[in-house]
Amino acid sequence: MDTNELLKKVRKIEIKTKGLSKHIFSGEYHSAFKGRGMSFSEVRDYHYGDDVRNIDWNVTARTGSPHVKIFEEERELTVMLLIDISRSSFFGTVKQTKNEINIEIAAVLAFSALNNNDKVGVIFFSNKVEKFIPPKKGKQHVLRIIRELLNFEAEEQGTNVGVALEYLNNIIKKKCICFILSDFLTKDYESPLRIAKRRHDIVGIHIIDPKEEILPNVGLIRAIDAENKTTRWIDSSRKSVRDKYNNWYQTHMEYFKTTFSKSGADSVTIRTNESYVNKLLQFFKRRAK
Repeated sequence: MDTNELLKKVRKIEIKTKGLSKHIFSGEYHSAFKGRGMSFSEVRDYHYGDDVRNIDWNVTARTGSPHVKIFEEERELTVMLLIDISRSSFFGTVKQTKNEINIEIAAVLAFSALNNNDKVGVIFFSNKVEKFIPPKKGKQHVLRIIRELLNFEAEEQGTNVGVALEYLNNIIKKKCICFILSDFLTKDYESPLRIAKRRHDIVGIHIIDPKEEILPNVGLIRAIDAENKTTRWIDSSRKSVRDKYNNWYQTHMEYFKTTFSKSGADSVTIRTNESYVNKLLQFFKRRAK
């Protein structure tokens, strides 16, 4: 992709997602993800109904009238985006590929963090960690992330969510909000997810294409595995073949749901033929309750 084309795409993504994050997601994001704790703000006169445990006895004794300490939430957070850039993410049969949905959601989350003065960092992964962008604040940093999302090419083809989580556990020591954007067509990430959840607030954003869910009965199909480039002919007219594929797919979906549920991490599933805006809004509102 040449520079002019890349800049045009960055601008297009910025216009669309910045508006969404500012006018739609800003309040929901703030409510759904809490700060690290409460910090002292000021001392004021005691009002009827104030918690007596917050009385500042030193100021009260000095002034001769009761005063209370006021605390406010420490809002500054670190947001980490773990983004699957394996070859399977480039599959799509509707308006957008899974990768294109990933880019837009990542941009919305990055701008939402920017609006709340939070840091944002990114880990691109395939079956290895492809690139790490350390968390920083600022619009230019968010625009850099979008440029990388649009232009970065993975060296490897496969998917390994576990290796990305292990890297997160080693590189980010303080608590962060971690969004994992992937189709999760892989397994063996139960242990690193459980470890990551002990320290971080984890959210799995599961992107799937509706055509992946069921193998259609369309006769002989020449299929190419996007991740290992192997080619084979599949007779989809055979029920046993369709059932085998469907069982394989459902096994991965069940593993995703069960693994996230057991770890205590949150998750949301978004299909490429539905509005990710509505799904994210529902998710944020559910978390804020």
